[in-house]
Amino acid sequence: MKRILAIAAASLTLAGAASADPVLGLWKTQVDDGAYAYIDMQPCGAKICGKIARTFDASGEVKSPNIGKTLVIDMEAKGNGTYAGKVWRPSNDKIYIAKIALDGASLALRGCVAGGLICSKQSWSRVK
Repeated sequence: MKRILAIAAASLTLAGAASADPVLGLWKTQVDDGAYAYIDMQPCGAKICGKIARTFDASGEVKSPNIGKTLVIDMEAKGNGTYAGKVWRPSNDKIYIAKIALDGASLALRGCVAGGLICSKQSWSRVK
């Protein structure tokens, strides 16, 4: 019986890893206001969130007070590599409606206001 339970647990673990969302992992943001960050995208409940893992400026890595804060908020998979949720912009401390389009090792993030009439875009790349 113990062996059957162990095999079942191992199977569930492998199935979970195989079905991991492709947006999960570490992403490098586009330079914004002279700085960029590494964002760690992980599940947060049934959705996906991205926390600031490391920050950089022109001189190299810096210890920003924003490390550990959530930048990508409650992204929900919509199918075909697209997601919808919110994004926080640290430079002005505002939260925007956001969409993500995933294409292999590239991620296009769009943050919008006014119901999507005014948007800003960024391209992120997967960190290996």
